[in-house]
Amino acid sequence: MKSLTIKGSKRESVGKSATKALRNAGRVPCVLYGGDEPMHFSADEREFKDLVYTPDTHTVVIELEDGSKHEAIMQDIQFHPVTDRILHVDFYRLYPDKEVTVTVPVKTEGVAPGVVKGGKLFFNERKLKIRALPANLPDYVKVDISHLDLNDKVYVSELRNDQYKILHPDNVVVVQIKMSRAAMKAAQEAAKAAKEAEKAK
Repeated sequence: MKSLTIKGSKRESVGKSATKALRNAGRVPCVLYGGDEPMHFSADEREFKDLVYTPDTHTVVIELEDGSKHEAIMQDIQFHPVTDRILHVDFYRLYPDKEVTVTVPVKTEGVAPGVVKGGKLFFNERKLKIRALPANLPDYVKVDISHLDLNDKVYVSELRNDQYKILHPDNVVVVQIKMSRAAMKAAQEAAKAAKEAEKAK
């Protein structure tokens, strides 16, 4: 999984007035969990652009002013209900030997024969929750659709692998090829014409 660096500063005071002052200065209050004690720090709002405003999932290296670095994953984020500015971010520390749960996007590869015939590709699940060691975290879950005909589906059971666990039941449909209305209408008209031609014989 791709990693981003966020440069921050430790927070000495975590009270309401200190938090408000940080936000007024364009900084985001953050907490890093997963160690002996939660670590409070802040980072410039602009540091979060590539982490938050993207469909992709990333791990994070939190680089503090004292030179320390901490590998983590974003666990939670709060936005202002009116302005949509980031109010607070929670991170969870990563350890090489401890599995972590993340949500990653689903991406397809190949061309589905069903789409060539006029069907449409539907995503039942655009993201999947997975669990893995940090080294095995994927950027996305890959779904091969090159074998899918009309009305075919890909289930979670078909995506199981040794690198990570997908935390969804086996019978969950991830993607499927549905017949489009235009293709359905054309098929109905073709069937009707064939039936009338049969009667006319």
